[in-house]
Amino acid sequence: MTDRSLYVSPAGVRRRGWTDAMVRELLGLPDVQGRDPRRYAPRPVRLYLLARVEAVERTPEFAAASTALVEARRSAAVGVLAGTRRAAVLAAIRAEPIEVPRLPAAELERRAVRHRHLLTARAPAGRGGPAPAGSLVRWQVGYLRQALGRYETLLDGLYGDTGRREAERLLRRRLYEAIAAAYPALAGECARRIALESA
Repeated sequence: MTDRSLYVSPAGVRRRGWTDAMVRELLGLPDVQGRDPRRYAPRPVRLYLLARVEAVERTPEFAAASTALVEARRSAAVGVLAGTRRAAVLAAIRAEPIEVPRLPAAELERRAVRHRHLLTARAPAGRGGPAPAGSLVRWQVGYLRQALGRYETLLDGLYGDTGRREAERLLRRRLYEAIAAAYPALAGECARRIALESA
């Protein structure tokens, strides 16, 4: 009969931080394998000599395998965290009510033109002459889109490509839809911008 204090079961090896793959690669076959004479068990008993397990745990191969395991678990945890953050941001964007400033038509035109002049004053000198047809509508949508810039804070917490593009597209679409609902005359330009960004 085997002295159980000198051996460790597969479950005991896993509790020490081993995976099944590490056991197969580093320990190989069990030191004791067979039926337990004290009680009936449908599966054979497999035991590893504790001294051998401890000796393998001191090898560079075990250290490398353990490091790889920790990195894989950390990477998986980061992926789960990023996915959770992305889902929370998308839900917040979908749920956030968008409040578009309501202005009389003349005031909206005046502000849109002023906003456009401020933008072109900062831009390098280039084209002059009259504005192309439909410019005022584009400028109004541009001004209103800029006025709704505070909603960009909904994107906080998304970095890199972890869902940021999708969240930005969703936010822009919601902003343009809100502008179109508040100003039906601008709906065509809003739809055009949504279509451009979806392509």
